[in-house]
Amino acid sequence: MNGGERRIRIMMVDDHPLFREGVAAVLASQRDIELVAEAVDGEEAISQFRIHRPDITLMDLQLPGMGGIDAIRNILAEFPQARIIVLTTYQGDMQATRALKAGAVGYLLKSTLRKDLLFTIRQVHDGHRHVPSEVARVIAEHVGDDVLSMRELQVLGHVAGGYSNKRIATHMGISVETVKTHVKNILAKINARDRTEAVVIAMRRGIIDA
Repeated sequence: MNGGERRIRIMMVDDHPLFREGVAAVLASQRDIELVAEAVDGEEAISQFRIHRPDITLMDLQLPGMGGIDAIRNILAEFPQARIIVLTTYQGDMQATRALKAGAVGYLLKSTLRKDLLFTIRQVHDGHRHVPSEVARVIAEHVGDDVLSMRELQVLGHVAGGYSNKRIATHMGISVETVKTHVKNILAKINARDRTEAVVIAMRRGIIDA
């Protein structure tokens, strides 16, 4: 790299110090990349972006306070040219779909960072998008699926919390029969045999948080 050539400026957003240190060490070994800012939640990510205007933002989705998806939307609303790569442990299609719809241009699984991080940063900086083949495949498998309604997502969240139909009905102010109808529709839409399998599938796909 020539002395006058500009480095790719990176902001890292993740609430785990050891993970940030690991990524920072990898970036520090590259002559064409520099880490210029770090943040631990969505609010700090927005404020740090305003100060540093990084070329690439590495954004975890699971953050305290404002999550990664909302942070992506807020940053892009203010800085439409921002290029954001999502870092996550989840390869579920709903997580990826939400991130890409929010405006992320890259999606990286934390389990593959050792081999994919630097390549993806350079690809995105050059104007390309990057979604791992395994994530793209899962998205394609479910592209025609019925989307759960907000009510169904609320019911599913309560099911994941171990609530009975009666308790869900009381909590949501609806009848037990209505809860049963929602559960039946949920099972059909995500192709689950029972409530337990529905929760497992929903967590794996990122429909609800694990």
